[in-house]
Amino acid sequence: MVARIYRPARTAMQSGKAKTKQWLLDYEPAEKKRVEPLMGYTSSSDMLAQVRLSFDSREEAVAYAERHGIEYRVEEPSEPRRVKVAYSDNFRYDRRQPWTH
Repeated sequence: MVARIYRPARTAMQSGKAKTKQWLLDYEPAEKKRVEPLMGYTSSSDMLAQVRLSFDSREEAVAYAERHGIEYRVEEPSEPRRVKVAYSDNFRYDRRQPWTH
């Protein structure tokens, strides 16, 4: 069973960086999910899919996995590129598109 160690990206519905500071350890699914025929619920008998551990740093998560003999894969976070834009840039004379009302 392979575990995945990663730092989650922010969701598309939030502009802040809430819940993106901690590193998570999730297990890869051992089997596919299936649809239960009676009610149509999606289910799986993989109990490790419910386990999600959080750590303050990458090193803590790796140390935990090594201490408990868990195979792991570390995914480095991709930092978003921030473009600094000022309000006055809307009125620059060398804009790519002309400013209109």
